[in-house]
Amino acid sequence: MVTLLKKDIANINKIIQTITDENSKLIQLFDMAEDATEAKVSFRASILKNMGQEALSYYQMSDRKLFEQLKWQEYASIRLLDYIDNDGLEIEDKNVGGKKVVSKPITTLYEVIVEHKIVSESFLLDMLYLLRQYNGKLKQKIPSKEKVLEWIERHPSGIDSELIEMRKANKERIITKIVKKIELGEIKKNPFSSSMSFKDKYSLIKEMWKTKKFHLQFAFRDPETLNEMLNYSIDEKTMQILRKAKDKGIPIFANPHYTSLLLVNPPAKYKYADQPIRDYLFTSKALVDEFGDIVAWEKEDIIEANKPNAAGWVLPEGGCIHRRYPEVAIFIPKTTGRACGGLCVSCQRMYGFQKKEFDFDLEELKPKESWVKELPRQLKYFENDSQLRDILITGGDALMSSDKQLKHLFDELYLMAERKAKANENREKKYALMSRIRLGSRLLVFIPQRVTDSLIAILKEFKEKASKIGFNQFIIQTHFESAIEITPEVENAVKKILSVGWIVTNQQVFIPAVSSRGHTVRLRKALNDIGILPYYTFSVKGFKENSANFSNNARTVQEITEEKYIGIYPKETDKTVEKLPSDSINLKQNVADIRESLDIPFLATDRNVMNLPAVGKSLTFRTIGISNDGRRILEFDYDKNRQHSPIIDKMGRVKIIESKSIRSYLKQIESYGENLNEYTSIWGYSLSQTEERSKIYQYSDYTFEITKEFTNFLELEKM
Repeated sequence: MVTLLKKDIANINKIIQTITDENSKLIQLFDMAEDATEAKVSFRASILKNMGQEALSYYQMSDRKLFEQLKWQEYASIRLLDYIDNDGLEIEDKNVGGKKVVSKPITTLYEVIVEHKIVSESFLLDMLYLLRQYNGKLKQKIPSKEKVLEWIERHPSGIDSELIEMRKANKERIITKIVKKIELGEIKKNPFSSSMSFKDKYSLIKEMWKTKKFHLQFAFRDPETLNEMLNYSIDEKTMQILRKAKDKGIPIFANPHYTSLLLVNPPAKYKYADQPIRDYLFTSKALVDEFGDIVAWEKEDIIEANKPNAAGWVLPEGGCIHRRYPEVAIFIPKTTGRACGGLCVSCQRMYGFQKKEFDFDLEELKPKESWVKELPRQLKYFENDSQLRDILITGGDALMSSDKQLKHLFDELYLMAERKAKANENREKKYALMSRIRLGSRLLVFIPQRVTDSLIAILKEFKEKASKIGFNQFIIQTHFESAIEITPEVENAVKKILSVGWIVTNQQVFIPAVSSRGHTVRLRKALNDIGILPYYTFSVKGFKENSANFSNNARTVQEITEEKYIGIYPKETDKTVEKLPSDSINLKQNVADIRESLDIPFLATDRNVMNLPAVGKSLTFRTIGISNDGRRILEFDYDKNRQHSPIIDKMGRVKIIESKSIRSYLKQIESYGENLNEYTSIWGYSLSQTEERSKIYQYSDYTFEITKEFTNFLELEKM
């Protein structure tokens, strides 16, 4: 039982008194009821009496067209009805070890008002703002375009001249420290000869800095070395957490380039500018506490060879292929592509690190001799599947594979796609042919030096060959969190990729440090400025282990409605946007021309979503409950804008309980210097519909009809 301080009791009583003062009709209704059950019946009747037909219809059956007609106060009416309908709901909460959490918000509110029960401040604040939205006191004020543009200016880009100079100084300091540590024997990899002067050694390390190999070999793997490279600027509390993380087996892997992006003792205006990098690099206390007890978030990633996963797909042995949707499967090669160029602490694969399936031992990850034979056998899964047309090569990180490994993979992929196309000539019922390839990589951020002329030649060769057998979408799918991660090296790397017919798209994870007002729209604009197209903006997956980097879904919907809207373009423009990849060499300029013609700062080509167990990517949800500690319970439906596994309707809706309350989220971003008066409307965002997919990310049409029969699939009742 939590012991409350006097000040907590005072705050709680103040909120209760405010609720009482502002909701006299509800209080009267509660006072007249004999018990909570009668109070709920009366309150429900009162809400229904005042509801418009569109809101009532949406409450009865969620629908995008109806959603677009809802008024702000009707959001509250629907949530209150959902709260009443689900009062008493039990949900397994993996944030607290799988314990059952009971949601009974209206009963609890009744007990607070009538029986003077004490409940958490987080719960009461959420209920206070819900009732304010219902009674019209909480307004929805959409900020003007000018205001959003002001917010954008708060967030620097890594190609701003001041930041370039700061990073230059960081690089010089890190190189100097590396040279000295080699001289002292603290770093065993010694590239120096005995006759070299310090200046010669410095010049050699500076030259080595230009290579991927250097940044992997000299990555900092312990807290003390990382702190030394950052001029001992990491605070002691963070250092203690990092030490505990290492002791528990959580890896630290910060390469010199990415470490140089951190700002050491910056001017006041840059005080929180690198917070996204810090929160992605430095382990949180919650992760350390949970490591060892982390459970898998995505059920379909639990694979047993030749048996259907949670989405019904039968997968081969080897663990190379993961699948949720009919058209696309993830392919993880057994090469150094199973590693990354750095550790993202909220990575979905932390579960794998916990099981010691992943690490940063690059020697161990080098492909075995058997991989030469296993690769074509694994790719046969794509060849013999009736629906697969899109291969997402990831890991780890696709570009962590060496040029030789990547070329080998491309060669086998080409042969597989060619065989599939030839086999289709004799099929009465046609299979989907391979048309899209994506390389999932964060190396453009971690080690942009990876994009060499040799890599570009390999990408060019595959594009030219594969275009002749049906491939028409060639994508590097990267992962920038913040405009501060964009550097001159990144800009140069993107230019090279675009020059050979590939495009670059971005997925951002919407952690608190990037959820501040204007930050994500700034990133979208900065990406467009160098020729990258936003693809997805993701909510954090996982349970308590990722709670420090979780932004509530209410903030995601607020961002779409109140910030991202300034980049929305007319539907007729989508046809022009769709053609951008066909002229990739001029994509940057063509994007600039579209923005200028529409007077918008960026193209909002991304969709904000959450990646849900089995159901997949969606932001179609309603808030149906709330725990006594103020954490909302959301019920998600699947995204109706795309094709799913045939068993999607049998899976039912997915209920999740968020890992923090709105109040906790707001306190966190306040610690980053945010003005909470700019966020008040967050409390009112309680439902959403998934955005439609931009045409640029839709599959191109075939000249033939694909069979409706599914291979590699087993119906639930047969499982």
